[in-house]
Amino acid sequence: MKKLVYAFLLFLFVIPASAQDDELAELEGLLEEPIEYSEKTFYSSRIVNSHTTESIEKKVLDFRINHRFGDFSEGYSNFFGLDNATMRMSFDYGITDNITVGIGRSTFQKTVDGFAKYRFLRQIEKNGKMPISAAYIAGISMNTEEAPVGRTNYFSSRLGYVHQLVIARKFSDKFSAQLMPTLVHRNLIDSTKYSHDVFSMGVGLKRKILPSITLNLEYFWVAPNQISDQFTDPLSIGIDINTGWHTFQLHVTNATGTFERAVITQTTNKWSGGNLHFGFNLSREFQSGGYH
Repeated sequence: MKKLVYAFLLFLFVIPASAQDDELAELEGLLEEPIEYSEKTFYSSRIVNSHTTESIEKKVLDFRINHRFGDFSEGYSNFFGLDNATMRMSFDYGITDNITVGIGRSTFQKTVDGFAKYRFLRQIEKNGKMPISAAYIAGISMNTEEAPVGRTNYFSSRLGYVHQLVIARKFSDKFSAQLMPTLVHRNLIDSTKYSHDVFSMGVGLKRKILPSITLNLEYFWVAPNQISDQFTDPLSIGIDINTGWHTFQLHVTNATGTFERAVITQTTNKWSGGNLHFGFNLSREFQSGGYH
């Protein structure tokens, strides 16, 4: 009988105390401050030509137009390049908040390109210890121009590939920077003197100058002895204007193309010679069920 009494008392006092401990542990978990990630390291998923670590949100479609006018040095005859232009139109889609895919069509060499981007690290501002954001991009491009007369052009000759790692840090609300080690592979090259694989290191900078306007810089250093001496390193300077509904980018660059293979391996104009292009990028996002 005494054993039954002891067991009953144990049930009355020990079990409720254990339940209270569980409730306290759950409450402590709720009281822990949530992780706060860095927002708007860059205003757009692109600086000018290159990717940033910004990702298109899940189920959001980003429609982009990249417009690049002709060379300033063309003078009055072509209204300082405004009579000529190259253009890329693209659609980027967020499969998840960290995975983006996209496809585009450029007038430069009538190129079709596509990419997939995976943001695998995200900078934490509060209640965490991740100091950087990082994304990996894999892309493919296909030149659809007709082959020169007298040359057999295989389908594989039209293809190029890009692998890029983007590492970014938002140092403050006003300043962000990123590094972009990039490998471009070209199936077809002009001479065996040059390399199918071209390594470059990119740098991207953002400086906020007004609440919704930033000054951006993008530069790629191409390692020597990989491409012809007629090509030079691409440098682009521009501003982003963010309205909340879309991002409008204005820039000046020596690159004619607007996708990685063209920008990194086929830029011929030089800033020192004044052979520059004015251009703009327009980004407009749409979300399932309406505007984003």
